[in-house]
Amino acid sequence: MITGIFKNLAMITLITISLMITAAPAMAADYPYPGTITVPTPHQFDTLLKRLEKAISDNGMGLVAQASASRGAASRGVNILGNAVLEVFRNDYAVRMLEASVPAGIEAPLRVYVIENAGKTTTIVYRRPSAVFAPYGNAKLDAMARELDPIFEKIAYDAAGK
Repeated sequence: MITGIFKNLAMITLITISLMITAAPAMAADYPYPGTITVPTPHQFDTLLKRLEKAISDNGMGLVAQASASRGAASRGVNILGNAVLEVFRNDYAVRMLEASVPAGIEAPLRVYVIENAGKTTTIVYRRPSAVFAPYGNAKLDAMARELDPIFEKIAYDAAGK
């Protein structure tokens, strides 16, 4: 009886480990960095960009830059699904970041990625600021990043309408 239980547990464990191993590469291949957040939205690409720009402003952050491969491709007569990267930060955070760690300056501005899906919906993708700055192992930087986490979450959810 006990041997049968151990065989069943061993089989369940093996199946669980196999499923985890096969699922892990697929998840890692999509977004390999920890702290990556995806927020699906019902909005069309251009509508979401406008909503996101407003949410950035409404949440006291600044839109530093914006780039779009799809718009660049369209200017050459090539149509691909919409995508854009919005770079978001604010000068007081930049000063605090640099006071804490000059090398961390490469991380700013923080990015928000907008992806148009085949069904004309969009997805917002960003990395939590705490995940972006964690590798520096700096307490002041970590504290600043933890302040930014809820701001970026609110920006994404405000833009998504959630």
